[in-house]
Amino acid sequence: MADPERSVGVVGGGLLGMVLSLRLAQAGLRVTLIEGAAETGGAAGSCALGDHVWDRFYHVILLSDSHLRALLRELGLEDRLAWGVTRTGYYTAGKLHSVSNVVEYLTFPALSPVDKLRLGWTVFYGSRIGSWRRLEKLTSVAWLKRHSGRSAFEKFWRPLLESKLGSDHVKASAAFIWATIARLYAARKTGLKKEMFVYVEGGYRTVLQALDRALRDSGAEVLTGTPARKITSSGAGVDVELAPGVARRFDRVVLTVPSTRILEICPQLSEEERTRLGSIVHQDLLCAAFLLRKPLAGFYVTNLAARELPFTGIIEMTALVDRANFGGHALVYLPRYLAKGDPFFLKSDGEIAGLFMAALRTVHPGLRDDDLAASCVSRLVDFPVVPTVDYSERSLPPTATSLGNVFVVNSAQIPGGTNNVNEIVGLADRKAREISEARG
Repeated sequence: MADPERSVGVVGGGLLGMVLSLRLAQAGLRVTLIEGAAETGGAAGSCALGDHVWDRFYHVILLSDSHLRALLRELGLEDRLAWGVTRTGYYTAGKLHSVSNVVEYLTFPALSPVDKLRLGWTVFYGSRIGSWRRLEKLTSVAWLKRHSGRSAFEKFWRPLLESKLGSDHVKASAAFIWATIARLYAARKTGLKKEMFVYVEGGYRTVLQALDRALRDSGAEVLTGTPARKITSSGAGVDVELAPGVARRFDRVVLTVPSTRILEICPQLSEEERTRLGSIVHQDLLCAAFLLRKPLAGFYVTNLAARELPFTGIIEMTALVDRANFGGHALVYLPRYLAKGDPFFLKSDGEIAGLFMAALRTVHPGLRDDDLAASCVSRLVDFPVVPTVDYSERSLPPTATSLGNVFVVNSAQIPGGTNNVNEIVGLADRKAREISEARG
């Protein structure tokens, strides 16, 4: 039973920190959520596109996202969900193809009959593997080449891996591709295995507003525009420095920020803990949101087998979301996942928009420059974590730290998964129970 007199400071007000704070408050703890940015939400936040506001990064809900769907029911948002059937495109050798069902897959000209057979076997076999643990021992590249063959890997799997991990894809364990296959396979209906996706009316701004109300109704305190500068643990509690000479003391503190940030603000961690946190391979994410005056090809996702393009995928959100939300315009996301230190990340928003629009026109020649009505370029530092070989043994951060009253809960604790919203919500639910039940 949680003690209502015990205080908990949660550092990091992204979606993970918000859900975790809600669960701790519901368990009876006095919670203060501390966020450095002007608004909570993190990667789930919004951006302005002309007169319209939507998610700054692309998000979608799958049929199999049980943790997220349970949260949305709890927040009273079930009636704000809109379902749809989506299609998948594939751009290769200068041509755009639809690969949205079994028939289209079987007639896909870029793959030989043997390639298709081995690909189908790989997906089927991967969907039947019950645990990611044994897959941590080898790379995704090695595992996919073994089951699909070199030809299918180069034509199909490599572009998919690069779309999510960029040049770091060679470091990822087979647990990553297993998690990707398992999630998408579970999301598909029977029959022709159609993609059934859902979005929340108003985008994730709707979810964040509901979460914020739930947090405040639970008695949690929410501080924004207040970065945590230093975490110091003592027998009297944990001090969180918020400004020079200004600190708040809590009985416990939970750090939900990236591991690189934890190393910066928590100097009392042991050398072993610092080594483990420092071994985690992070990426930076750059994503351009374009509001176009006309739609593209109607594919929700277009995978790209064209390494010369500056983005790693095309997500036409309005293949799912009604274009009426954007005055009849089409909303398109163009992401690029970057290894740490890649100079591309430092290009200006204007440079990014120009490069990406020119490249988009090579895939969709009917576009003109003046079809771009508005754009927003967003960046995330140290957001996606690459699940490397033997990740759970070498890098996975434990929840409890050597400090006793300082805990870690962040996306680096999803060893075999992808950093999707469903996984984040599930992590918050599990770790909140663990922390609220911990002694001390």
